Amino acid sequence: MLRVAVLVSGGGTNLQAIIDAVENGTITNTQIVGVISNNKNAFALERAGRHGIPAQCISPKDFETRDEFNRVFLDKVNELNVDLIVLAGFLVVIPEMMIREYRNRIINIHPSLIPSFCGTGFYGLKVHEAALERGVKVVGATVHFVDEGTDTGPIILQKAVSVEEGDTPEILQRRVMEQAEWKILPQAIDLIANGKVQIVDGKVSIAQ
Repeated sequence: MLRVAVLVSGGGTNLQAIIDAVENGTITNTQIVGVISNNKNAFALERAGRHGIPAQCISPKDFETRDEFNRVFLDKVNELNVDLIVLAGFLVVIPEMMIREYRNRIINIHPSLIPSFCGTGFYGLKVHEAALERGVKVVGATVHFVDEGTDTGPIILQKAVSVEEGDTPEILQRRVMEQAEWKILPQAIDLIANGKVQIVDGKVSIAQ
């Protein structure tokens, strides 16, 4: 049974997609053992509570130094005894010591087809604003492992979504979530839970 912790900063729509997929059997062999947010007002914490999932807030704002936060943050994750950490809209930089300790056991969902519209500064609506400004015809989402860079880890899954006439960043964001993010994030977790994901020469190989 894959023990998963989900880290989230806001509303938790991707968290809900994971919860729903575990409960309806789309994700197998998996248990969500904890939800952590850096925002005490995150609706994600309430979503977790509704499904009996332990949830807590650990915010850098509550610590005098970032190093102190990083240590406590890692300790809290370790206490959950997790096999996989899922970043589902988590807007805190993951400490390098956590990345080292959980090498190839942290995944992130990003709302673009990496390497387009990713890296420092590209998050939330900013991604979709940039895509529309550039006039691309296809956008999408990417699930990838987390390394020391920003959106630079090995890519697990990607799904394309068409840009439509009259799209606003908000409309495009919603379509990318519905058609891509909420599908490939649960799919990636299920693949990992069933031992079908390997990293070979820095790239992901998926067993059929």
